[in-house]
Amino acid sequence: MTELRVGVVDVFVVRPRPDGWRVLALRRGPDGRCPGAWEAVHGSIEGDERPEHAAVREVREETGLEVERLYNVTAHPFYVHATGVVQVAVVFTAFVAEPGDVVIGEEHEDHAWLTLDEAVERFAWPRERSILRDAHALLRTGDAGPVEDVLRVF
Repeated sequence: MTELRVGVVDVFVVRPRPDGWRVLALRRGPDGRCPGAWEAVHGSIEGDERPEHAAVREVREETGLEVERLYNVTAHPFYVHATGVVQVAVVFTAFVAEPGDVVIGEEHEDHAWLTLDEAVERFAWPRERSILRDAHALLRTGDAGPVEDVLRVF
């Protein structure tokens, strides 16, 4: 029987600048899954860790950045045929401070701070592209406006 598991987080790391968002894209290294693919921060939820705690930890581990503000954006399912699991990713947007000096983790070989349009073009996964647009629609003014109370984690 196929299992449904909420076991991963996706995090769009953003520097909100006066001239528009800068979105972090990470290029996967040659020794893991999807070599060469550009993605947002992605990682597993460990043990009984809450998704928001996993998001902050993964941002720190994969980029060396500290999250200033965190918003939940959505969740999306995908099938992992190797394990027979439908995995659900909880998706967040994490705002970080300037200058955004990134120290990439061992899973990645490169990074880039991109405009929204550049990030949409570069991300490998179509769902990442559409969710990034949704996140921008919700948070483009710097907060979630009338839905701040349900989207802002901290």
